[in-house]
Amino acid sequence: MEYEAVIGLETHVQLKTKSKMWCGCANAFGSDPNTNVCPVCLGLPGVLPVPNEEALRLTVLTGYLLNCEIPRFAKFDRKSYFYPDMPKNYQITQYDKPSTANGFVDFEFNGSIHRVRITRAHLEEDVGKSTHFDRNSGVDFNRAGVPLLEIVSEPDITGPEMACEYLNALKEILLQGGISDCDMEKGMVRCDVNVSVRPVGTTSLGAKIEIKNMNSFSGVRRALEYEIPRQIAVLQSGGRLIQSTRRWDDVAGITEQMRTKENAHDYRYFPDPDLMPSVPTDEWLAAVQARVVELPLARKQRLIRDYQLPAVDAEVFKSNLPLANYFEPVARQSKNPKLVANWVINNLLSKLSETAIRPEETGLLEGAPATTPLKGADALADLKFQPQALLQLLALLESKTISNSAAQVVFAEMFDTGKNPAAIVQEKGLAQVSDTGAIERFCDDVIAANPGPWADFQSGKSAALNFLKGQVMKLSKGKANPAVVGVILEAKLKA
Repeated sequence: MEYEAVIGLETHVQLKTKSKMWCGCANAFGSDPNTNVCPVCLGLPGVLPVPNEEALRLTVLTGYLLNCEIPRFAKFDRKSYFYPDMPKNYQITQYDKPSTANGFVDFEFNGSIHRVRITRAHLEEDVGKSTHFDRNSGVDFNRAGVPLLEIVSEPDITGPEMACEYLNALKEILLQGGISDCDMEKGMVRCDVNVSVRPVGTTSLGAKIEIKNMNSFSGVRRALEYEIPRQIAVLQSGGRLIQSTRRWDDVAGITEQMRTKENAHDYRYFPDPDLMPSVPTDEWLAAVQARVVELPLARKQRLIRDYQLPAVDAEVFKSNLPLANYFEPVARQSKNPKLVANWVINNLLSKLSETAIRPEETGLLEGAPATTPLKGADALADLKFQPQALLQLLALLESKTISNSAAQVVFAEMFDTGKNPAAIVQEKGLAQVSDTGAIERFCDDVIAANPGPWADFQSGKSAALNFLKGQVMKLSKGKANPAVVGVILEAKLKA
């Protein structure tokens, strides 16, 4: 019997706020243990939580970005359980009345657009962090009370690679929307996986197995690559799967059982008596909606449509918002947006990477951590030349005033000094020679100095033409117009 996987993800994202969810303690990573704490986030008797309004705004903003409904009534609940890293012995969260519900994320996978439905994105608080040593354990409560968004998907994912593509798309939306810095190394994004298997062609779901607290997307992929075959093997051997929670051992590459049959009633949810329900007004919602940004996938599709860019170029601008914001005003003034894209992607990014202390500090490079988008914007704002200078350079190139190699020299000088491209061309004598008389003299000198290749060209060996062209360009110090050189050499062959 053939089986298929059914996967849903619960993604936990720390919100980008200055303070914690219920108190004024700093929401800051890297402080000394237990220094960003107070009676409220330590759960001491007699304290009262006060909601962080920016966290409420970011939650609803996430709802808009994920195409969710925004209910006009939401409330906070207490989720009761004991863990050493939860000082109150309950977590303030949202259960049956969340701030957002019923959305979706569209993303590219295997050459087409796929949709994963979002059940809800609800607001809660993070817990502290336990560190285990040889003979004891320590708890750092700096993270306890940090605003945390839990984004719960429907079981619409069918495999490990699709799960990773969904997570990458979700992370890109949250990062560009200003919801979170999404730095996984700092624990800002974590993921629980719900996975079951069923016979192909059936619709009922199998026993749900939850894999807890993975802190990398590659860990999610590897856990699923292990867990799906494990479940199938159990069923094929006549065994039975029961609802349970497992942990992922990244070193061993296996999942291990933690507990079985964990349900909502085990947490004894009830409305938090210290917190009023959230009842957003029209004005408040309008102010949040004004912060909505264009979704990355929508931007890619628009750039392909409006500027006729190839998908590979539009993909770069999809992932790099500062770069896209630099490209578009220039492209709108150009008759050749594709040429603008080439120079922005291939030349500008290259120079930024050369001059950055570390390439990732630009926040723009392919493969760079997506945690520094504002640094990328700052790098572009600090350029010594204005966007109009790039347009002038490309005009010189398209008019054949300078060759492509000369344009590279001009761009490097522009980047370093901010000088006007036309002035650089004049100073360095880079103007391209298109005068046929001058080029013909260069060709005659090259033919005289290279009788062998000229004879090869005359006998029909077309590769010899490229050699001769190269020699003419060398003799003219790169100033001869390559197209004119080719025409003159071919004319001499027929003469």
